[in-house]
Amino acid sequence: MKEMLLCKYGELILKGLNKNYFETNLLRTIRHRLRTVGDFEVTNAQSTIYVEPLSENEDIDEAEDVLCKIFGLIAVSRAIVVEKDIEKIVEAAKSYIPKFLVGAKSFKADSRRSDKRFPLTSPQISARVGDAVGDMCPDIEIDMKHPEITVMTEIREKYAFIHAGAKKGAGGMPMGTGGRALLLLSGGIDSPVAGFMMAKRGVTVDALHFESYPYTSEQARDKVLELARLLTAYTGKINVHVVSVTRLQEELRDRCDEEYFTLLLRRSMMRIACRLAAQYDEAALITGESLGQVASQTLPALVVTDHEADRPVFRPLIGMDKEEIVQIARRIGTFETSILPYEDCCTVFTPRHPKTKPELEKVEAEERKLDLAALEDEAVASVVHYPVESYR
Repeated sequence: MKEMLLCKYGELILKGLNKNYFETNLLRTIRHRLRTVGDFEVTNAQSTIYVEPLSENEDIDEAEDVLCKIFGLIAVSRAIVVEKDIEKIVEAAKSYIPKFLVGAKSFKADSRRSDKRFPLTSPQISARVGDAVGDMCPDIEIDMKHPEITVMTEIREKYAFIHAGAKKGAGGMPMGTGGRALLLLSGGIDSPVAGFMMAKRGVTVDALHFESYPYTSEQARDKVLELARLLTAYTGKINVHVVSVTRLQEELRDRCDEEYFTLLLRRSMMRIACRLAAQYDEAALITGESLGQVASQTLPALVVTDHEADRPVFRPLIGMDKEEIVQIARRIGTFETSILPYEDCCTVFTPRHPKTKPELEKVEAEERKLDLAALEDEAVASVVHYPVESYR
């Protein structure tokens, strides 16, 4: 029996005259990501992408896992290829489907007949296949309204395909169709989730990490690189740019009012990030901020921070609570790494009573106490680049 993977489009199916642009990007991403798994032929027709292993040695399980993490696909089905003959379809279903029903309590058979020349109607196909599978699995109930598993027969142009439902895909839009943006990647829970959510909208994501060695450790940097590596399961390669803000933080600590420390640091980070984003052709910044989560994420604080940005700042988590963010972090596999007990620069010299309702004039007065331009130049010059390759 020959198996293939059938991939269903997400929302790009609704695109109009530029649909081909999105399809081309999606197909290119699929072919690139599958290269590390094996040798597969990738074609598309009728809003379905067909992934066919070119030898019996290809790992179709791993290919299925990779495809489920590619943005732009909403479902991936592992299917058997059958000649368009009802007797052969029935026999194939009897031998192929039962292993997928092990442990299930109920199923139903459904059909989709794209080739209207096929002599049986969809209900007739479903009845034949359902009866055959039911005979093979007499202990499993047939439930037409709320089945645990749906056995699907698809009659298409060249072949028939039979599968036992689909795995959920990553959804969203194909990578590269939403422009480029620079993620401010800390070692916490939030920022990797923010990067994931913007990548899901087709944004090519690179990352910027601020460190304060020796106040922060090499393990803290390695943790951030591991978070980036975990994200590549969805995004492909990520370029991580690491900038030292040690001197900047020391000067802020020594010369400015303590309650403004975090806010002043974040304004400098915003200016540094914008400079590097311009250098790397990133049209926007991405942060993991959630409104009111900490003192620097109050609305007045965010307004003062954004005053320094020369490009859009995307905050996909802004209206989410911590539990919602944690749920996504667990699902995409970053949570356990995020909670490793290594410090990041935002925990260095934390003020006892940070300002939550800052006024721009007073913030700017604090900044005039030191030569921020020189300190930020020094930080930009310290940048070290880490190309983090695809997780697979």
